[in-house]
Amino acid sequence: MTSEAAELLEVLWGRASTAPVSASQIRVLFILEHHDGINLRSLADALGSTPPSTSRLCDRLQAVGFVERGPSAASRRELRLRLSRRGRTFLAELRARRENALQSVLEQMPTAQRTALLEGLEAFCSAAAAQIHDGDDASDAGVRSA
Repeated sequence: MTSEAAELLEVLWGRASTAPVSASQIRVLFILEHHDGINLRSLADALGSTPPSTSRLCDRLQAVGFVERGPSAASRRELRLRLSRRGRTFLAELRARRENALQSVLEQMPTAQRTALLEGLEAFCSAAAAQIHDGDDASDAGVRSA
């Protein structure tokens, strides 16, 4: 059931166009949204990618005006990555399109099943947030010990 739901969401959200960016670039935007000023190496680590590949992703995002690069206060050799105003607007519009797509499906469900789904999703979000938070704590500890 989990994989079927994931596949249906992919199809549903696929209808909510992500142009002009790819799925990989959207991941970059989401990470930058939550880690403003991250450096390229940390972003590459978060993506499970290499710095050159990540740099190319960021080059394309910068070219469409979604990402800004700026110098780090700590080191002149290091660049910090941030979402631009246009990037933030794009994410807000993407979320709105995805929410509208989900809303149209939810409206077709009986009220009792929507309520049950809401309760399940709240529990899911809490568990996922805890897992992500625990993962962040573990990676932060690894960074501190390095």
